[in-house]
This record gives sequence, C-alpha cells and structure tokens, in this order.
Amino acid sequence: MLDIGFLELLLVGVVGLLVLGPERLPRAARTAGLWIGRIKRSVSGIQREITSQLEAEELRQKLKEQQSKLDDSVKRARQGVESLGDSGKPTGAGTRSDNDASTSGEADADSSPVSSSSPASSASDSAFRAQPNSPDTSSPDRDSATR
Repeated sequence: MLDIGFLELLLVGVVGLLVLGPERLPRAARTAGLWIGRIKRSVSGIQREITSQLEAEELRQKLKEQQSKLDDSVKRARQGVESLGDSGKPTGAGTRSDNDASTSGEADADSSPVSSSSPASSASDSAFRAQPNSPDTSSPDRDSATR
C-alpha cells in the first residue's frame, strides 16, 4: 500500500499535536484508528467477494466445458448406435423370404456348376468358419468330409 516510514509517522504526530493539542489528540487518534479499521475490513471483504466471484465464474466455465464435452461424447455415441442400428436392419432388396429361397435355390442349383465338395462338408466348413474361437473338436460331419 503506502510506503510510510517512521519519520513520516513522527512528523504527522508532531503536526497533529500542534494542531489539535494534547487534550484532543488521543480522541482524534482513536477515531482515526476506528475509521482505518473499518476501511481495512471493508476492503478485505470486497477482496474476498471478488475472489469468490472469480472462483465461481471459473467453476462455471469448467462446468460448461465439461458439459459440452459430455454432450459431444453422447452425440457421438448416439450416432454410433444409430449407425449400427441402420447397418443391421434389412434393406428389403438383399433379403429373401423362405419361399423365395426354396424356389430360387432350385433355379440356382440348375444354373450353377456342380461343386466338388459334398453338402455336409460345406455346411460343417461354414459352421467352423463362423466360430473361429471354438475349441477344435471333431464332429461327425467333419469326419465324414475327410473320408
């Protein structure tokens, strides 16, 4: 604050003693001390209030940032779930009903070349490929395919 040394205080005291006199100087010093105390308390209260307001504003900013990050992550998760839901839905053009599959299967069998593997081995191979992490156990279909 103010850089007041001992000599300045001594000078103010001597001037006050000369102006006010010895009878009124103690009461004036006491009154000045009370006013200075009140001013210091009000200044420190204002500083505390400003500091708390700044901290509250900083917390609000952090809260807004966290909220925006959370909203972004929720939006990305929702888009991911929606894209998975959209890719898992049948489109209608690529799906066939059971009746269509049986009638078109006969037509496909006539037009496709004959494969060298038997139907039992192709079914077991596709089942084996669908479960790559399953333990290697020999099944009756697999044994008949190797014979």
